[in-house]
Amino acid sequence: MILGMPWWVLAVIIFIFFSGYMAFRAMRAEKELEKHYIEREGQIYIDRMNEEREERHNRNATS
Repeated sequence: MILGMPWWVLAVIIFIFFSGYMAFRAMRAEKELEKHYIEREGQIYIDRMNEEREERHNRNATS
């Protein structure tokens, strides 16, 4: 007995806190991954818009 509790009760409490910590860590990592994905897709969109603008500008300049 540890602190008046059976050892397995203490082990279960420790595992509950550990599980919560790991879930929090996974959630934070997933948000970071999602943020990078959104930034990458946004950059692709901006690049495409700039290419179209440049193409339109070149077309108008040659007309």
